[in-house]
Amino acid sequence: MFATVSKQLASNETVSFEKWFSDIKSITSSIKASHQDIDEQRCLTETLLNELHEVGLFRLSLPREINGGELSPHQLSQVAEVLAKADASVGWCFGQGSGCAMSAAFLEPKTAKKVFGPKDSVLAWGAGIAGKAVKCDGGYKITGTWQFASGSGHATWLGGHSFVFDANDAPILKANGAQADRTALFPKSSAALHDDWHVIGLKGTRSESYTVKELFVPEELTLDRENQDECRSNAPLYIFPTTLVYASCFSGVALGIARGAVDDLIDIARTKTQRSARSSMRESPVFQTQIAQLEAQLGSARAYQQSILERVSKTVFQTRELQPSDRAEIRLATTYAINQATEVVQQVYKLAGSSAIFENAPFERRFRDMHGVSQQMQARHSHFETVGRYMMNLDSTSAHM
Repeated sequence: MFATVSKQLASNETVSFEKWFSDIKSITSSIKASHQDIDEQRCLTETLLNELHEVGLFRLSLPREINGGELSPHQLSQVAEVLAKADASVGWCFGQGSGCAMSAAFLEPKTAKKVFGPKDSVLAWGAGIAGKAVKCDGGYKITGTWQFASGSGHATWLGGHSFVFDANDAPILKANGAQADRTALFPKSSAALHDDWHVIGLKGTRSESYTVKELFVPEELTLDRENQDECRSNAPLYIFPTTLVYASCFSGVALGIARGAVDDLIDIARTKTQRSARSSMRESPVFQTQIAQLEAQLGSARAYQQSILERVSKTVFQTRELQPSDRAEIRLATTYAINQATEVVQQVYKLAGSSAIFENAPFERRFRDMHGVSQQMQARHSHFETVGRYMMNLDSTSAHM
C-alpha cells in the first residue's frame, strides 16, 4: 500500500490526497482501540505504528523525490483533525512529525534519502534553540539538552536547534547581526533520552527531552530551517515556515478533539437522565439549546480556520509567494481555533456531569488532551496581540508570526 500511495501522490496531488485520506479514515478504528495501550506506554504502540507507516502517515510533508506528499498546510490540518478525533496523541505526533519532515527539503537529496528513505523514518526534535554548535573541520560539535521532542518514542532521528560558535567560542553572526543558528540531525542512538514525559494530557506523544555532548555532526546533516536560500526544493509547501505548518496541524488537532467531545456528548445524551432531572438530557430544552450553541461555536471556528488555510494554501501554491498578510491570517485563524476548541471541550466536560470523570468514558481523556494542546505555544493569547499590531501597522516584519 505504501508504494501505491506514494506513486499516486507523485502523479496526481488531488486524487492521491483523497485516496490517502480515505485510507487514514479506514484505520481510525485501530487508533481508537489503542487508547489504553498508548496512555500506558506513553507512546504509539508498535502494532499501530506499523499501520501508520503502511499508509505513509509521516511522509506527507516530505519531498516527492523521496516518496513524500508535499501536501499543503490546509490538507495537513485536515489529516491532523481526523487523527485527533480518534486519538489526540496520534494527531499530535503527526503534526509534529510533519513540521520536522519539511527539513528534508533543505538537505542534499542524497542526505535526505539517508535520513528519510526508510519506510519507518521519523524525525523528532525539541523546542527552541537550546544547544551550542561549535564550528570544526567538516561540520560542528553539538552540545545541548532539548525538551518536548514529541514522537521521540518512535523517531529514528533527532534534531537539535543550536546557536553557532567558532573554534574560539565566539558567536558567529548572520548578515543582519543576529547570532547564527543551525539545526543538527543525528540518529536517535547518538543521544541520551530522559524519561521525563509524565503528564496528564497527550500522554502518548512521548515528548521527552534528550542530550548530546560534543557530538560531531557533519555539515551536510545541518540546516537553517527558516532560510529559504538553503531550500533545495521548488515545491510550494516549503515556502511556508515550519511554525505555520505546526499552527495548521495543531489547530487541526484541537478541532478534532473538540469534534470528538461534542459527538461523545450527543451519544451519551440520547440515553442519560441526570439524577433528580424530570426528563432525559435528550428531551431537556436547556440541553438542546446548549448543544446547539456548542455545535455553532465549534463549526464557526473550524469554518474560519479551514477557509483561511484553504485560500492561503491555494494562493501560495499558485503564486509561490507567501505575503505578510497571509502569515497574519493563518496565525489568527489557527490561534482562534485552538482557543475556541478548548472552550468547547470545557463546556462538554461540564455538561457530561459525573460521566465525565470516569476513565472508561471518553470525556476525561479528551479534557486532558485538550488542555495539553492549549498549553503549547501555538495557543498563546499573545498571538492575538501580534496580529493586532500587524493590523495597526506597528510592526514592519511578520517574521515572528
